[in-house]
Amino acid sequence: MPAYAIGRLKASDWSWLRDYRPTTAALIEKHGGRYLVSGGEIVQLEGDTPPPDALVVLEFESLEQAQAWYADPEYGPMIELRQRNSELDFLLVEGIPPG
Repeated sequence: MPAYAIGRLKASDWSWLRDYRPTTAALIEKHGGRYLVSGGEIVQLEGDTPPPDALVVLEFESLEQAQAWYADPEYGPMIELRQRNSELDFLLVEGIPPG
């Protein structure tokens, strides 16, 4: 069953992305994942919570693969880099089975 990592990001500084983005993209691919959404314009249709500065949606083949990506020791330094420069609400959720 597919799984999705969904992140709502508020950043105080974006310079960290030049190091974070290529390393993280390679690790996502290593674990069978892919970006579905990464940034882009956000249009709020409902609700009072202000939209994030950026939204990211990753797709993995399974919840286990998504968890393996997040727990990868190579990703640890990238998590620390991101956390020093931003706030992130990050969730993993199982999708609908294919077919």
